Amino acid sequence: MKRIATIAALTALAVGGSVTAAAAGPPDNPECWGTVSAQAARVDGRASGEHASQQATPRAGLGNLSGTLGFDHVSDLGSFLGEVDGIDETNCG
Repeated sequence: MKRIATIAALTALAVGGSVTAAAAGPPDNPECWGTVSAQAARVDGRASGEHASQQATPRAGLGNLSGTLGFDHVSDLGSFLGEVDGIDETNCG
């Protein structure tokens, strides 16, 4: 019984999350994550880490991370990081 309740709760969260993301609409700048990460790499010469495909599953990829932090889209995370990273050259504007 506990297992059924757990599966039902996870299903409800998954469906609810999908509806929320779909209702959010398109981001202001869908390429922002790529823009900010490329700018940061050019400015400080460091890579931002390995791709999520190199991680064990379940992956903590950017899509999962941005949703966990309350952003509607990965580009919104990029925009936020471009503002708070302390690097004047990183922005999506």
